[in-house]
Amino acid sequence: MPVKPRKIPMRMCVGCREMKPKKELLRVVRSPEGEVSLDATGKKAGRGAYCCYQAECLGRALKQGQLSRQLEVQLTPEVEQSLRDTMQQLLSQENHL
Repeated sequence: MPVKPRKIPMRMCVGCREMKPKKELLRVVRSPEGEVSLDATGKKAGRGAYCCYQAECLGRALKQGQLSRQLEVQLTPEVEQSLRDTMQQLLSQENHL
């Protein structure tokens, strides 16, 4: 009996709207308490949206309001800046590896 190939979960980036494998995307999560943060592990509880590991995609998602629509929460400028800063930290860590 032939072995079936494993199904790769696909998700859409909220910035560029491209379908990509889930492992290639960064999850943005709204916790049950209403806190919005980046989830590099993809395991945090709460409502999630996915974004490419690119600052441009996150910026586009924030500018167009896609992220707040997907997370069903109004993002404050402080939260948006926090997300941008965290994305920059993740990108700089990735470049140093």
